[in-house]
Amino acid sequence: MRKTYIGELEEVVLLTVALLYDQAYGVAITHEIKSQTGRSISISAIHSTLHRLSEKGYVNSRMGGATAERGGRRKRFFTVTPAGSRILHDVQQTREQLWQQIPAQALQWKML
Repeated sequence: MRKTYIGELEEVVLLTVALLYDQAYGVAITHEIKSQTGRSISISAIHSTLHRLSEKGYVNSRMGGATAERGGRRKRFFTVTPAGSRILHDVQQTREQLWQQIPAQALQWKML
């Protein structure tokens, strides 16, 4: 079976969906990523990434109720699927294995 990989932005968005749990929708994801990482990512980039993650089977979505604050529009909420959880754990494990194998002197930081 061919292994599927995710990019760094997909990983950050998927982690943020998990972090927000049942309150993960486009604007909330954008704000949380900005809060956690300092990165400003456009809402369209977030939606494109969520679409890719959905196509890969890593997130599901559902429509919430209409709210007056949104002019009667509904929010689309996202949740991590079991496959999404597996890929995040695989990424975490790979990163941990790589970090553990780096010789201490390889990442010494010296002030000049």
